[in-house]
Amino acid sequence: MGIATSISSEIGVAHSSSENLHVQGVVKAAHEELRQLIRQRAEIMKRIGTLKQTIVGLANLFGDEVLGDDLQEIMDRKTSERQPGFTRMCRTVLMEAGQALSAREVCQQIQERSPAIMQRHKDPLASVTTVLNRLAEYGEAQSVVRENGRRAWVWASERSMSERSRSERAMPELEHSHTAKHAIA
Repeated sequence: MGIATSISSEIGVAHSSSENLHVQGVVKAAHEELRQLIRQRAEIMKRIGTLKQTIVGLANLFGDEVLGDDLQEIMDRKTSERQPGFTRMCRTVLMEAGQALSAREVCQQIQERSPAIMQRHKDPLASVTTVLNRLAEYGEAQSVVRENGRRAWVWASERSMSERSRSERAMPELEHSHTAKHAIA
């Protein structure tokens, strides 16, 4: 019995080792595909940001009537009884700003546009900061460091990416500073 158990256990170890190699190969392939898709999503979100900024600019110049109903809804410019969500409002404020905004400035803009949304949040500044950080993670926004060392966010577009890389070269000491990266406006 001792030899049979030993042989059986050696076969089990060889079998599980072979399974582990296969599983590790599958996990590695899945991981690489996930990384590639995340990179693609970031590029797509930048392109979407550029197109939305262009559409907003055209609608501001020529009026919302140049947009069809479907496009007005996509761009959150169609009037409806339904109040836009908090994240959607943060997106809209950032996209229409055309410049980097601090979390406090985004809060002020939301308060001016839709005070009811702000009333639903116990700590609106913390909520806005969380949403802006998530938008940055999704590739929809970019976190930047202002000259005063405070953090701000800008809507991601191909144009803002090139502007950001120029400003990072101009202020590399701020970009790499731990306190500057984590400062909240």
